Amino acid sequence: MSIGEAVRRDVLLRAAASHRASIAFLQQADPSLSTELTRLADTGVETVVVIGVRLAASGPAQSWLRRIAAHWWRERAGHRPDILVATRLADSPDAVAPVAAVTKAVTGTEPGLTSAAWEEVPGHRHQVLVCRGPRCAARGAEEGLRALVSELTAQRLGDDDVLVTQTGCLFPCNQAPVAVVQPDDVWYGRIDPGVASRIVTEHLAGGRPVGSHRLPRHRKERAEHHDD
Repeated sequence: MSIGEAVRRDVLLRAAASHRASIAFLQQADPSLSTELTRLADTGVETVVVIGVRLAASGPAQSWLRRIAAHWWRERAGHRPDILVATRLADSPDAVAPVAAVTKAVTGTEPGLTSAAWEEVPGHRHQVLVCRGPRCAARGAEEGLRALVSELTAQRLGDDDVLVTQTGCLFPCNQAPVAVVQPDDVWYGRIDPGVASRIVTEHLAGGRPVGSHRLPRHRKERAEHHDD
């Protein structure tokens, strides 16, 4: 469902093998859900059961599985298997089997990939880029993200206030886990759950960057070119 699962590919592959299944990703990794549905359809599979697995602190709702699967089904030329989507997400590999027991068929009448609500650039005051690169993931980025999201909820700061975006590598890997607050251009390193909560309380809500974990930022000036 999210980058949190993309970094756990090996875990998902083992779980899939135990169910004689394959894996696909809704975002952040390959194969995409659409690509895997095409592969299965091209092999002549008659029925596909789609089970969403979310192991991370945040990610899109289960309804997005149906949106993407239905979009593929409507656009598919040629053989279209029946697609059954689990009605809730599995929160661990062990939960896959019971979750797969309750499904709902894709009919093609599901909402599409566009909406009037998604036409405009959002009006949030801050965007927090949370690095989920390999070093940050290994050093506890997930725990920091959970604390960040929890504190945003406690402070009643929604997506219209703070948009949280998980990213690939942001480069100062020795300072992992790393996050960036824009448009303030404030970079943070060595973020643990306590620091993440402080970033919300002191910076995003209070307007004061957390100096103890702020990283130096040296912006390279654009070179000027003169004609001879």
